Amino acid sequence: MLPDPETPICSAKGCRAAAAWVLAWNNPKVHTPERRKTWLACEEHREHLSQFLGVRGFLKEVVPLEEWEARGV
Repeated sequence: MLPDPETPICSAKGCRAAAAWVLAWNNPKVHTPERRKTWLACEEHREHLSQFLGVRGFLKEVVPLEEWEARGV
């Protein structure tokens, strides 16, 4: 079942599940230190995407989507 078109979806390739997490990251070779790019993750892909970014030293923070939205980021 696909999520509502208004529902943010997971950034994992081929995944159409509703996102539950925000993975904030930064590539220090490309971005200023305060810059945050984001990937969204469902429960199933949170760990995989976190590891992918973490191995490269890019992952800065993993936050529940609701909390991220409440921050107004």
